[in-house]
Amino acid sequence: MKLFIVAALAWVSMTAMAQKTQRVIDRVEPRTVQEFDHTDVTQTFKSHWFINLQGGAQYTLGEAKFKDLISPNVQAALGYQFTPVFGLRLQANAWQSKGAFDNDRVYDYKFNYVAPGLDFMFNLSNLLCGWNPDRFFNVTAFLGGGANIAWKNDEANALHNQGFKMEYIWDGTKVRPFGRGGLQFGFRLSDAVQFLIEGNANILSDKYNSKKAENPDWYFNALAGFRINLGKVRNVETHEVYRDVVVYDTIYKTVVIEEDPIVRVDPLRRDVFFLRNKTDIRDSETQKIADIADYLNKYPAAQVNIVGYADAGTGNDKINDRLAAQRADVVVKALIEEYGISADRITYDSKGAHVQPFVENDLNRVTICIAE
Repeated sequence: MKLFIVAALAWVSMTAMAQKTQRVIDRVEPRTVQEFDHTDVTQTFKSHWFINLQGGAQYTLGEAKFKDLISPNVQAALGYQFTPVFGLRLQANAWQSKGAFDNDRVYDYKFNYVAPGLDFMFNLSNLLCGWNPDRFFNVTAFLGGGANIAWKNDEANALHNQGFKMEYIWDGTKVRPFGRGGLQFGFRLSDAVQFLIEGNANILSDKYNSKKAENPDWYFNALAGFRINLGKVRNVETHEVYRDVVVYDTIYKTVVIEEDPIVRVDPLRRDVFFLRNKTDIRDSETQKIADIADYLNKYPAAQVNIVGYADAGTGNDKINDRLAAQRADVVVKALIEEYGISADRITYDSKGAHVQPFVENDLNRVTICIAE
């Protein structure tokens, strides 16, 4: 009885030794994942308030020399930019106007004024070329009008009293409507500040400069200054853009392999080397795969373990993981499709660059195949 039990245990032990389990490839399944591609930046116009502060000179059309009819001028404005093209500003232009009386000798005189008005503004650069908040140079046209309030006409009155009769002489304070138009040239310094150069022409009734000329009176302003935007002039939004990428998941299964405990066969190892960043099998390496196939055909119970690697000296973990997996995949595919090796005789893995089987960096672009 004891002899029978010992024999039974020995048989069970031999049976256990004659079997082993292995993880082998069952199938490869594709799936789609989203991978970050780039970031889009979208900018849109934002309506905003602004102020203008300008100074310069005025030329009043008259009978004296050009230089004698130049006077100082200032302008301030509060405006609102409704769209990239259209805006409004409430402005006040002021300081001095001049006139001249020719009576064998030219006499010039000056008087003060302030002219509040409303201008309709049209950004021609945005109209013709499209809105660009980073454009350095912009041209704006404007049309408008308002009320010219003039006073201190003492010098003209003094000439009148001396006998130089002016048919439209006035005293005190006079209010007259005016119309205006012009161009403004803006040089962008930042989103908040522009440097401005402006020229405008203003038309009034013939009675503005105290003389009867039977045509409207004109004065022209040349101004320089700054436009200060109050608040943001643009809205900026960023959007991350992703793209679909197909990845392949390897599904494994565990199988029981029957082995002959008596027969011992020396294992066969072949190292299939690849070029940097490559996953295709070179002609110089195809014989190694044929050796593995011959070994497996010669020993039907033999299995092959295939492990892909990448070198740590090139790329990054993400790239190296992909290369290592693809290098192992192409060897598995060659054994199955070219040599007819059953998938259940192949175990498969990849180590990326996390494991380096060789000391020399370039040798780690490899798939190591061990059949036994």
